Amino acid sequence: MMLRASTTAPRVAAARPSQRNVRVMAAASTTQLSQDELKKLAAWKAVDYVKSGMVVGLGTGSTAAFAVDRIGQLLKEGKLTNIVGVPTSIRTYEQALSLGIPLATLDEQPKLDVAIDGADEVDPNLDVVKGRGGALLREKMVEMASAKFVCIVDDSKLVDGLGGSKLAMPVEIVQFCHKYTLQRLQNLPEVKGCEAKLRMNGDKPYVTDNSNYIVDLYFQTPIVDSHAASKAILALEGVVDHGLFLDMVDVCIIAGANGVEVKERPKPKH
Repeated sequence: MMLRASTTAPRVAAARPSQRNVRVMAAASTTQLSQDELKKLAAWKAVDYVKSGMVVGLGTGSTAAFAVDRIGQLLKEGKLTNIVGVPTSIRTYEQALSLGIPLATLDEQPKLDVAIDGADEVDPNLDVVKGRGGALLREKMVEMASAKFVCIVDDSKLVDGLGGSKLAMPVEIVQFCHKYTLQRLQNLPEVKGCEAKLRMNGDKPYVTDNSNYIVDLYFQTPIVDSHAASKAILALEGVVDHGLFLDMVDVCIIAGANGVEVKERPKPKH
């Protein structure tokens, strides 16, 4: 059977609006659910955006895994057909392969219809921090190539400002002279006050799917200017990319005690 490639154009970062107001599209009440049940609820809602014939970015992490499972289930039941998945990590590749989801890479499918992925933090602008699972570079590449990025979270991931959870904001760096790069990250004025730590896997540095290291930045207060921080971090030699996903999320599905909210980033006016 021939797999139909999407003709939908990928996103262009410069065209993304940076607006503070987001539109609440829908809400549904929930009873007392566990965090995993909330994640599953958000993930299944996100899969509603997937239609037969689409090329779909498959995210990485505990929440995204529920979406991948759901897509595999719907394919098996015949409710979705002619789907091509583009995984964002080796872990997701293996999961999708086990479910019988046809797979491709960006080399083969450079234009995606939709990507579904989780996030570690979501601010009121629908800007997010990602990458605590270590897949930030591939996630960003796939999600920037997607016409629509649907982000799925439970309400524990909501923050007033990025960095506000006091948990890691990851930066992927090359292995060469990693201590030098870590120190330069620590000293950037745009992330003043952060603590930079090399991510470890036991007694050895954690290595990404791309054979790079990760430096985790920890903030006591939210980042003052995320766009300035992004630009400053990327300007450092030795930095590959970072976990600030700015002006990228089109739809954010949030599951919590008050129900399921679907928020959309306003489209730019022409």
